[in-house]
Amino acid sequence: MSERILRLDKGGTPIEWLDWQMAATLYARGLVTWTLGEVIYRPRGGICRHSGERSSLELHSIIACDGVIHGHQRPAPPLTNRALFRRDQQLCLYCGKPFTERDLTRDHIVPTSRGGRDIWSNVVSACRRCNQRKGNRRLDDIDMDLLALPYVPNMAEYLALINSHRIRGDQMEFLRTQFGKESRLL
Repeated sequence: MSERILRLDKGGTPIEWLDWQMAATLYARGLVTWTLGEVIYRPRGGICRHSGERSSLELHSIIACDGVIHGHQRPAPPLTNRALFRRDQQLCLYCGKPFTERDLTRDHIVPTSRGGRDIWSNVVSACRRCNQRKGNRRLDDIDMDLLALPYVPNMAEYLALINSHRIRGDQMEFLRTQFGKESRLL
């Protein structure tokens, strides 16, 4: 696995993960306005026929690119099971036991059959046993409680969740400063 580069807008808001080739393209097009972190790649190009020198780039682990500054009213990040289970720290939020990703399910607090929506603030990780026990009932109707409330991760936390096994220390340090106060990753 290759290390990914964290792309920010020029205001410092996290946008996405890039592979080194896409980052090199942004550098070459002059779109990188500032950088943070360590140099993690040093790709070399061809030899210039005029100067006889080989071209090269130094790619940092965090790059900010010119363009639109993303405001605080960005849409919620995409809801995926992997990101959801990592948000809930691989725990069933009903019984509190840890599970692997394949043994967890997405449970809707207000079931979709009763008007609940498939959004971050209405879903939690649940083991199969607890999810079946709850069924399509509301928590008020049965004797089950949530151990933690669901929340919508901000973009910095979402990027940490989806790439958690490959984040460099300098990238995580930067992202952590932008996590929301409700984050479980702090």
